[in-house]
Order: sequence, then structure tokens, then C-alpha cells
Amino acid sequence: MRVVNEEVVGRFARKYPDSRGWLENWLRTVRDADWHSIVDVQSTYPAADGGVRVASGGRVTIFDVSGNKYRLVAVVVFVGQTVVVLDVMTHAEYSRGRWKLRY
Repeated sequence: MRVVNEEVVGRFARKYPDSRGWLENWLRTVRDADWHSIVDVQSTYPAADGGVRVASGGRVTIFDVSGNKYRLVAVVVFVGQTVVVLDVMTHAEYSRGRWKLRY
């Protein structure tokens, strides 16, 4: 898979250093992945939720980061073998739900 917007991950890891190891591993894993469906994603990340609807009407995939302490929001384009990172946030920010309005 090709990862777009890796800088979002880097900025978050600098702000929350305890997430760095998990996020670096996630980037390596995703770059090496050959996902063709949410089932493939969930075989690697069982807690990934691929059907979250956002304000635009699209759907995003949510990854639990560092034991559910943080959340990573991405669009996974299986046909194009691309993962677009939209945001990484704390669990509290995610729970408020405002992020859904941005996408």
C-alpha cells in the first residue's frame, strides 16, 4: 500500500511521544500490506473499523492506536492500494465526534 499524508503521523508522534513506536510500526506494516478488503485490514488490525460514515457521505477506517489510547482516521482505497491518513487524535477527541464534520 502507498501511504499519503505521513506527515500527519509524524506531527502526532512528536506531540505524543508514547505513540511513536506504534505509529512507526503501523506505517511499516501498511507500506508492506496488500489489502483488498476490510477483512484483509482486520486480519492485521482486528479492531479496525472500516465502515465509519463522515459528513461528506464517505466512509473512513478507524485504527486503535497504542492500546486504544489514540485513534488514526484514514481512507483506504483498495483498488488504488493507497491509504490516506486524515487524522490522528486522542481517544477523547475522537469520542467528541467533531472530526466527522471535517471529512
